[in-house]
Amino acid sequence: MPQAQPTPQTAVAATACLLLVVHGLGRFIYTPLLPLLVADGQLSVTQAADLASWNYVGYLLGALAAIRWHTAGQLRIAIPAALILHCITLLALTQSTHFSSLLGLRLANGISNGMIFVMVPALLMEWLATRQRIALSGLAYLGVGGGLVISGLLANPPLLDLHGAQRWWPAALLSIPLAVWGALVMANMALAHHQQPGTAAKRPLFDRHSNPLFLAYAGAGLGYILPMTFLPMIASLQLGEQHPMVSQSWLILACATLPSAWVWNRLGLRLGDRNALILNYAMQTASVLAALLLSAPLGMPLCALLMGSSFLGAVLLTQRLGRALQPNQGPRLSAALIALYGFTQLIAPWLARLWLDHGGQLADTLWLGAAALVWSLVWMFKVNPVPKHTS
Repeated sequence: MPQAQPTPQTAVAATACLLLVVHGLGRFIYTPLLPLLVADGQLSVTQAADLASWNYVGYLLGALAAIRWHTAGQLRIAIPAALILHCITLLALTQSTHFSSLLGLRLANGISNGMIFVMVPALLMEWLATRQRIALSGLAYLGVGGGLVISGLLANPPLLDLHGAQRWWPAALLSIPLAVWGALVMANMALAHHQQPGTAAKRPLFDRHSNPLFLAYAGAGLGYILPMTFLPMIASLQLGEQHPMVSQSWLILACATLPSAWVWNRLGLRLGDRNALILNYAMQTASVLAALLLSAPLGMPLCALLMGSSFLGAVLLTQRLGRALQPNQGPRLSAALIALYGFTQLIAPWLARLWLDHGGQLADTLWLGAAALVWSLVWMFKVNPVPKHTS
């Protein structure tokens, strides 16, 4: 017997839950864990950069797979499979002590993250569009903000004495029930045949309307990922391992992220997604410049506050603006945008590793992030505005 369709609010909550699982507990928990794993002796700073790169390779591969697997039938198989892969890799990380196995596990976890981060929001957006509720779609990214807050708490829980690989246990155990519930809700989100992903007539993904948006998003991926990956580590190097800002910088960023999806969703509805994105990239640029130009005790928390308040907005606004520019592309456009975002994120830690190998300081790699975000800001002015949302 067919199951009852979820309410729009339940569908948004389930999508948020799955983004919390794969992005907060899978991907970005690595950022607050990084200085702890280095202090535990499990990783060196250069190995940490390599591990981040392999996770981003997986993220890119997962997003590319989502371009191919975008029909309704394929999504019903791919989404549960990706969630199972996520849970298995986190459980395996609790037992892994060899760097080579860590590379493989973080690669696999990145694949699951890339697949879910593309497929689930894209499915939600199409499902909401059939109900004239697409304006709710941006709220799903509240799950990323919640995941960042929870990851900051689980990375070093006060009542548990964890060390090395054991530090992955809290994230692994919490992922399982959340993934199961979210997958069950997704399984009940049916689309009418003519609205199913993959059935629309295909147009080129890259044209004069979408190219500036793609170019802006490419810069955003490179610009935000450097502080999102290395901010606590930079704080540790500049202020000392025991300085409160080593852990607090991530908690500030995570707490600032929590309401940001709702704020940028509203700003997009009020200003138009294109104008809101211009404001967003200006804020992200200011964030990275704060870490570069101000003293560390002031620049670190200000960078965390501004980046946490803005980076999620770029994701949700770009996805929605892309669909407005090319409404027949659906999940293919979402997957292409995320794949591009993932590719530029992959470049960032690789460049950081090259800079470190040549005697550079980790903090100086943020100059690359600042330049990339200026690039994004310039290209956003070339994007043609579209009408504001009415639903």
